[in-house]
Amino acid sequence: MRIPTATYRIQFNCTFNFNSAEKIVNYLDDLGISDLYASPIFKARIASTHGYDIVDPNQLNPELGTPADFAALVAELKQHNMGWLQDIVPNHMAYDSQNQYLMNVLENGSNSVYANYFDISWNSPIVNGFGENQQQLLAPLLGNFYGDSLENGEIKLKYGQNGLSVNYYDWSFPVKLESYATFLNQNIAKLSEVLGRNNPIFVRLLGILYIVKHIPADVTAKERQDQIDFVKGLLWELYTDNRDFKGFIDNNINFFNGQPGNPESFNLLDSLLSEQFFRLAFWKVGAEEINYRRFFTINELISVKSEDFQVFEHTHSLITNLVKENQITGLRVDHIDGLYNPTEYLQRLQAKVGDTYIIVEKILEAGEDLPHHWSVQGTTGYDFLNYLNGIFCQSVSAQALTKTYYNFTGFRTPYEQLTVDKKHLILETNLAGDVDNLTYIFKKIASKHRYGNDFTINGLKRAIAQILTLFPIYRTYTHQSEILAADRQYITAVIQQAKSNLPLLHHELTFIEKVLLLEYENSLTPEDQEQWLYFVMRLQQYTGPLMAKGVEDTALYVYNRFISLNEVGGNPAKFGLSITDFHDFNQQRQTRWLNSVNTTSTHDTKRGEDVRARLNVLSEIPEEWQKQVYGFCEINRVHKTSINKTLSIPDTNDEYQLYQMLIGALPFFEHEYSNFNKRIQDYVLKAAREAKVYTAWLRPNQTYENALTKFVAEVLKLSPENKFWQKFLPFQQKVAYYGIFNSLSQTLIKITSPGVPDFYQGTELWDLSMVDPDNRRQVDFEIRQDHLKFIKQQIQRDILNLIDELLATKEDGRIKLFLTIQALKARRENIRLFQEGSYIPLETGGKFSDHIIAFARIHGDAQIITIAPRFLTSVIQAGEYPLGLSVWDDTYISLPPSASLMWQDSITGEKLKADQNIIVGEALQNFPVALLKKV
Repeated sequence: MRIPTATYRIQFNCTFNFNSAEKIVNYLDDLGISDLYASPIFKARIASTHGYDIVDPNQLNPELGTPADFAALVAELKQHNMGWLQDIVPNHMAYDSQNQYLMNVLENGSNSVYANYFDISWNSPIVNGFGENQQQLLAPLLGNFYGDSLENGEIKLKYGQNGLSVNYYDWSFPVKLESYATFLNQNIAKLSEVLGRNNPIFVRLLGILYIVKHIPADVTAKERQDQIDFVKGLLWELYTDNRDFKGFIDNNINFFNGQPGNPESFNLLDSLLSEQFFRLAFWKVGAEEINYRRFFTINELISVKSEDFQVFEHTHSLITNLVKENQITGLRVDHIDGLYNPTEYLQRLQAKVGDTYIIVEKILEAGEDLPHHWSVQGTTGYDFLNYLNGIFCQSVSAQALTKTYYNFTGFRTPYEQLTVDKKHLILETNLAGDVDNLTYIFKKIASKHRYGNDFTINGLKRAIAQILTLFPIYRTYTHQSEILAADRQYITAVIQQAKSNLPLLHHELTFIEKVLLLEYENSLTPEDQEQWLYFVMRLQQYTGPLMAKGVEDTALYVYNRFISLNEVGGNPAKFGLSITDFHDFNQQRQTRWLNSVNTTSTHDTKRGEDVRARLNVLSEIPEEWQKQVYGFCEINRVHKTSINKTLSIPDTNDEYQLYQMLIGALPFFEHEYSNFNKRIQDYVLKAAREAKVYTAWLRPNQTYENALTKFVAEVLKLSPENKFWQKFLPFQQKVAYYGIFNSLSQTLIKITSPGVPDFYQGTELWDLSMVDPDNRRQVDFEIRQDHLKFIKQQIQRDILNLIDELLATKEDGRIKLFLTIQALKARRENIRLFQEGSYIPLETGGKFSDHIIAFARIHGDAQIITIAPRFLTSVIQAGEYPLGLSVWDDTYISLPPSASLMWQDSITGEKLKADQNIIVGEALQNFPVALLKKV
């Protein structure tokens, strides 16, 4: 198995394609990267900015280049002995007319060749009503109510070489074959008069009508498709060969499409649409009447049934070939928790790709671990990110910052309660239809049980909703008869809490617990047992989306006490971590998941790594922050908008978050401020919609949104008269100064901790990005290449002089690039030590013992020590450097037994002599962090 030394995440799109990546391979190699880490490269919706809206997993995305371009990139990587870690998306595809598999389903319904391809409930009682068999897949894609869209002429029938289609702006859906009779029978008498009934053209039309009216009920999917192709071919031939027949078709199209202003004229099209295997609907309908599984709550992403072996084989055909051909050397599995049976999926995947490096996108809560039997190397690194971030948040400030937040905003809801409340909100709005579907499945189970016969739909729905909202982790992994011990504990604890909250539903919850724990009774038939298991595995697929939408995309935008902690997989109620906690986490990873990924920024993080590093400084100066934030508020009060004397926009919670983001994300250089104004406006608008307090994606409040963005624009107006800038900038620059050193420590720890260090595109310089799409902005690789070339040249000439220059110009980010180069060089030169070596926490002592993070990596005779400072506001004044004995006084690091006495800093090249201790002031003589290697 090829284990990456370090990965570099690239976001491919039409502006950064295979050719673009090929041009930076040499740069990545020089930086110290061993593996390109690619976003999805498979055929996606046209103009996709991220690649997760795939329409064909067995084609390379033509917008990224040709197969030859891809081959050239692979060849260039191999020339540099570099690998390719590929992000794959087994859970979903785009609900789009470019998705030909889905279009075949919309045309043929459950008779489609691809009927089992997508996770569809054809006979959902929510969409079709009890007892009905009309199989319509919901298509909640309309921007307005169906009736309005229809009568406004936005929904149109069209005809072309591929047959009849229903069109709505960029969407084009095929009309089912049986409906051709409805269409062709209109005005057929007039065509008969024009051509004559014995005319060969008319006779052929009658033959077509006979075919479509007499499709056998037992026709196979293949036979049906042959009939469709035959009919479409005949029609197109008639249409292109005969002017009268063309006029007949064109007139019918106009006749069906109606006339805006005349509602009755749309009756025919309305009737035709009611016959289809799909039902066009207002996009908001998807929240309550969904009959297909989505990616989270996104209507435009329909889930794939990867648990079906044939579907798995088909959707993994291309990626399997690329792995076998050694073009792809590692896999990242997107949203593993969305799959019906993740354990089985990973077993199948490993069987297909053999001894290949595999990581999964899995968000672990505190105390949770990956199932040990999974055939993977680890996670994509959110667990590492939150542990690393936590040690730079000063825990002793929790009470002071909480008091400031409460007093400033009036917000009092504990975070734990907030997450439950917001999960309930999501269940009642975005996921209401999904809960209904689960409830109907369980109702069928309960009705077969004497104690469950009296359970009502409403009672069961409340019970299921309560269980979903209380689940503390993303999901359990029950499959067949296996329940993990940890999952069993989660289930019993959740049921106990649910019974406490809903005592009147005690019986329902007891029965649900019995099912969730698969406590089968002897009287159950194999079919009944299968139905129990199906419900359990279905429910498991929805706890994850609920956590994602209720916590990540709602609660984390509401609980703004300290937004550095509001990160994917994080828990902002947990205010910081001890160094001991971090060491324990790293030792566990070294033992169990040595090759898991160490990340600090991704395409999904809420804010860039250096934004968090800055914000953590506020935890060191809570009193000063309190004074400043009240001052900001007083100055900017004039820019607020009052609504009916009951609401001042923005509300204090949104305002409190804004000031934190301004401190964290403000660029170092003034020439970037004007662009930053628009970026921060976009951010606060998204944050407000995600919070779902005054506005939301489902119900935008233009009054609040306009007043919010207006406030930001006024606050950030570049004017000498802007008193906010006069007060804000000195404080922000002070925080940013200390944030630089946090960033350097964070970078070094990421590279040297157990795991594979990952660099999100562009983060080798300062990463002051906000949530997507801001963090997907185009990266300037030319300036990075120039910086790297300069730094490498100066390292050879005079490294200490270079360091002095980088410290003096630290705002441009080259100091972070320099550290990355040197640390990755050390990692590459000592790869066995980092990939196999033990992890030894080192004790510190002296005046600033709590301000130093130190650990050793040891493998055989090789030893390397990481030294990284933190909490520097009480160590140095702004403008000073955390260097030398005059700063660190008697602070020291205790060496492990039998440690070397001679060391060389892999960053500066300087040598250091030690006895049983390393004197921190000597180790940090010329650079803010150190990586000491045994000489």
